[in-house]
Amino acid sequence: MATILIVEDDFFIREIAVLMIQDFGHQTLVASDVDEALLLLRSTHPIDALFTDIYLKKLVFGGCDLAVQAIALRPHLRVLYTTGNIATETIKSQLVAGGLFLAKPYTESQLQKSISEMLET
Repeated sequence: MATILIVEDDFFIREIAVLMIQDFGHQTLVASDVDEALLLLRSTHPIDALFTDIYLKKLVFGGCDLAVQAIALRPHLRVLYTTGNIATETIKSQLVAGGLFLAKPYTESQLQKSISEMLET
């Protein structure tokens, strides 16, 4: 069981992701933007992985910038990115090395597979 920080600015998508990830047996922490996420990352909460939307509060690549800061704070953090904007090559060029990508919309089985793959790396 891992603790996964979910960063998503869309309330409904965030809540669905939380429910699915908890159904997979993991604990979750939740943030709706970069600032909330950084507060949690700077806290003493155990966090094994970051599942973040790439576009947060209209910040282009806000999730990518967050991942860079998150890894600086917690070097062993694993990262899974998501977005519904599929300019794939542009997006992939912004990902932190070793980070995985899951396109929206995703199914529960796709999310479970991506979470498992992320935690295995």
